[in-house]
Amino acid sequence: MNRPQKETIINEIMLELSKTVEMFGLTPLESRLFAYLYLTEKPMTLDDMADALGKSKTSMSTSIRALSDQNLVTRVWRKGVRKDLYEANTQLFKSFMNSYINKWIDAANQQRVSLEEIEKQMHQLRSSEVTTITPRLKQIILFHQEVEDVFKEMKQD
Repeated sequence: MNRPQKETIINEIMLELSKTVEMFGLTPLESRLFAYLYLTEKPMTLDDMADALGKSKTSMSTSIRALSDQNLVTRVWRKGVRKDLYEANTQLFKSFMNSYINKWIDAANQQRVSLEEIEKQMHQLRSSEVTTITPRLKQIILFHQEVEDVFKEMKQD
């Protein structure tokens, strides 16, 4: 296989992987960066990433921070290299599922807490119009708790 063919195939793989990764809530740039790092199989500097993807070093820094926050990339050390190097976490399924599950747990928890605050405010009003909404609100709070519990169970498996 000649070099242009290999590059075309790698670009097609990168495109398809980045589409999948976007479904986990990453931006298109974060998805492309992760796919590129995963396929490159070697640690890279922000400058290397910026050159490879045709983006600014600042946008690479922002994207790498977001990927790092989700444990999708790791900063690595190499003797003699002063700049930070990053590589993709190679356990795709585990990495993305853990990140996705944690997002769901956090989101469900935050929404449940907000809804419970609304419920407290409603109890203080004691209006007949508010009391008709109360049973539905309790169901919504329970729904969020159940969603959170299901994802917590998945995390333990």
